[in-house]
Amino acid sequence: MKVLLLYDYPPSPGGLATQGDLMFRGLSELGVDVHAVNLEAELEKEWYYRWFSPDVVLGVGFWGHTPQIILHPQQFGARAVPWLVADGYIANYQPVLNALPLILVTSTWVKEMYVRDGVRGDNIEVLPVGCDTAAFAPRERNDARIVAVRERLGISEEELMILTVGGDAASKGGQEVMRALALLGRDAPPYKYVCKVWPQPRTTKQTALDMELATELGIERRVVYSGSRTSREFMPYLVAACDIYAGPSRLEGFGMVQVEANACERPVIAIDAMAFRDTMVHGETALLASVGEEITTDEAIVGPAQGFPEGHRLTFPFQRTVDYRASVPSVAAHLATLMLDAGARQRLGRAGRRRAVERYDYRVVAKQFVRIMRDRLGIE
Repeated sequence: MKVLLLYDYPPSPGGLATQGDLMFRGLSELGVDVHAVNLEAELEKEWYYRWFSPDVVLGVGFWGHTPQIILHPQQFGARAVPWLVADGYIANYQPVLNALPLILVTSTWVKEMYVRDGVRGDNIEVLPVGCDTAAFAPRERNDARIVAVRERLGISEEELMILTVGGDAASKGGQEVMRALALLGRDAPPYKYVCKVWPQPRTTKQTALDMELATELGIERRVVYSGSRTSREFMPYLVAACDIYAGPSRLEGFGMVQVEANACERPVIAIDAMAFRDTMVHGETALLASVGEEITTDEAIVGPAQGFPEGHRLTFPFQRTVDYRASVPSVAAHLATLMLDAGARQRLGRAGRRRAVERYDYRVVAKQFVRIMRDRLGIE
């Protein structure tokens, strides 16, 4: 089998780049003849089509990447298989997607979104995102690298570290977590809530709003925002340094950091919706907060990145749920359970580690991809 992988290559620390790179590593370790190229690199992609003649071009992205990961390889007679996430709705390219023999998606919820928005379901297979469970692994609290993380973030020995990671914190449920912590008030043991975000203009604005909320709630001294750049080599230690990973995301097509936290033997608080119904098991590996609110819309403004003119307004035939808000009392109850019961944290963390290794290790996912190619497309 010859595979050409299209993704954000060389990989940045972002989710889609990591998704592609772990598949590249997994296929390479299986002995598959695989090459990687940036999905935007047209000249280099054409070079690979000509001399490598791949059996399949696997493209990592979302529906808006259809021109780069589907239409471009098809122009040169290559067989395109996209591996897609969803961003709340699929506004374009349904005829192109429906003509494909196979589409891979990251969760059952993502498949449901594509089907809801006009893509037939019989050509869609769920393939989860891989996790490097050797890097994301349990670490002792006295590990010098863990100690250094906690010291740098200003977390004392007696304080619990609650962590949320994302491009910004609000989209990952950070505001719901802060409101829940404020609701607990003095009933909560000593803690610091750490939000690791990515340095970019929209995040700077959102962080300012989040800290205003923390101040209004009276917990600003317990909230730590870190907006520095980090590498994938550092992230396993940041995640392993926490006691509880709190990520009741508003929109999630897989939940990579939640799975990575489980791989580090850390209990997770997520939301009972979207991809978490695949990746987390309530009461076993995570505590899933109930949905407090669904945000719906019947229109959207799109542009060239989605295959439309600039400022094009789309009107949908029905209200679409585009993201969720976790119930704050439910998040508070789950935080109280985990903050006050070290045994519960340990039980959920250990079960999460077992599930991550068995289902989401990147080598397991690569083997699953090879089986799907054989069974669905007859590629050996």
